[in-house]
Amino acid sequence: MNCLFGYLNAARSAYSTATALLDQHNNKEDWHVEFLDQNENLSNHTNKGIDALDKLCNLLRDRAAIETEYAGKLRRLVKNYQPKKKEEEDNEFTSTQAIRNVLKEVGDLAGQREVVSETLLLQTIQGMTLLSKQLREDRKRCLAEGGNLQQNLTTQLSSLDRAKRNYEKAYRDSEKAVDNYKKADMDLNLSRAEVERYKTIMTSKIQQSDDAKNEYANQLQKTNNLQQQHFTILLPAVFNRLQELDEKRTRGIREFIIGAADVESSVAPIIARCMEGMVKAGESINEKEDSFKVIERYQSGFTPPTDIPFEDLSKLDPDAVQDSTYSNSTSHLLTVKGTISANKIKKRVGIFSLFGSTKNSLTADGQKEDFSDLPPNQRRKKLQAKIAELQQKIAQETNARDGLMKMKIVYEANSSLGNPMTVEGQLNESEHKLEKLKIDLKKYQGYLDKANQLQTANNSPQANRNQLQNGHRASRHSNGSADDHHDDGDDQPDDAGSLSSSASPESGLGTSHTSLPGSGQGSANENAIGEDAYYETEVETLQPLGTCRALYPFEATSEGSIPMNEGEELQVIEIDQGDGWTRVRRANNSNGWDEGFVPTSYIECTLFA
Repeated sequence: MNCLFGYLNAARSAYSTATALLDQHNNKEDWHVEFLDQNENLSNHTNKGIDALDKLCNLLRDRAAIETEYAGKLRRLVKNYQPKKKEEEDNEFTSTQAIRNVLKEVGDLAGQREVVSETLLLQTIQGMTLLSKQLREDRKRCLAEGGNLQQNLTTQLSSLDRAKRNYEKAYRDSEKAVDNYKKADMDLNLSRAEVERYKTIMTSKIQQSDDAKNEYANQLQKTNNLQQQHFTILLPAVFNRLQELDEKRTRGIREFIIGAADVESSVAPIIARCMEGMVKAGESINEKEDSFKVIERYQSGFTPPTDIPFEDLSKLDPDAVQDSTYSNSTSHLLTVKGTISANKIKKRVGIFSLFGSTKNSLTADGQKEDFSDLPPNQRRKKLQAKIAELQQKIAQETNARDGLMKMKIVYEANSSLGNPMTVEGQLNESEHKLEKLKIDLKKYQGYLDKANQLQTANNSPQANRNQLQNGHRASRHSNGSADDHHDDGDDQPDDAGSLSSSASPESGLGTSHTSLPGSGQGSANENAIGEDAYYETEVETLQPLGTCRALYPFEATSEGSIPMNEGEELQVIEIDQGDGWTRVRRANNSNGWDEGFVPTSYIECTLFA
């Protein structure tokens, strides 16, 4: 901007200087008064002036070429650094969006440089070229006319000089003839005839002298008239045209310099907005938001494994010990693996998969069709995105089908507009596509329901409490109930990723009280059933550990939990064991007990001493 202002100030300074010189010049005489004998210098001056105009034109043309090259390089820069298609998933981050916005502003900046180049070429440079051509033609005509005038004056001066020389010669001859006649007339020895001859010669010479004199006088008058006209009318007119030509050239240089600066200043506000856009792009970056989006993208839904319980080998069956050890180690490895590299889980195919598993087709990116190879949270997100995509396609295809049906009705009503059979094929194809999309939508909705049911089953307080007390249950049910946890070898690989997850009330994950049989949670369900039977036998023997008062109302949304109202008094029969849930009970209207889990953060406990 400083350079631009300097550019404008220089143009205005030149304009002021030219104006001052013009005023000073107006106070004096014009060129035809001051430079009557400077034809050659004026010719050189006007030629140099037009050369200066051409030099300025070449300067601006080279600058326009530089602007075009600069804009082209900016365009290539934007193209080279545009995010690739495989990087489009990173567009949600504020830093990536800021970079894209910067590239957009750089592209806009390139466009403004192109505007400067095009305006200079189409307006300024083209105008300067035309002006230079016109000035050279006018100067050539003026110089040719001035040369003709000078040639005419020179020719007239030559004629005057020749007439003067003739007059001088004739005058000398007449003077000599008069002298000869006088001598002859005084000479008595000459005859009368000789004297008459001298007289005749004298008379002839005098007549010739008079004629030469008249010719000289005539040429002198013509020369004076031509010379006066030449220096007062003809030559001043040529000089005036040369002066106007030079002033036009000077005025053109001034206007073109200011015009070039105006071209630059016209895009300066837009370039400033581009800079402001880059600043805003930088200010829009939010590191906390990006960190949260990283969590949202790669959150697996797994939780760290619980502590491995101590197993007394002297009190356990050897087979049960081996199965229990295998179960704990496998669950731990799968949980850690799913947390660290959830997107790269590769399940080993065992011999049982040849008979018990169903083939699941792979998507274009190498993932399973139902995304069961992803962690729970990522799987649900993928399924929800796929369902939204299918719903959008169904809406589009429905609109297309409706349009074809309307077209068919119009064709049937007026056959001159078209043949209805031409639309029939397109309509059948649209119906087929729509049916296929609906089938896919129903399939993926089933996948999503299954994923939600799996998550609900694992989010129940009873399931978490079973995991925390796994060692205790195994020791108390050493008759083989612990072995049932991994009997289903076919479903185990598919559902290992969702064996442990958060079940706090704030998570909002549990939405169902039931889980479908055979959905990959068979072992967990069997374990839960066994634990329910175990607790049913212990209800009568469990003594209350204290009382609690509900601080907030709670709706039971998970299996094993019970609802409560704000201010309700309940009995505490099992304290929180680190999973965020407390086991309580209360009397019901049928002289029985309602027992279940409630969030520890929702109650205020008072334990007995």
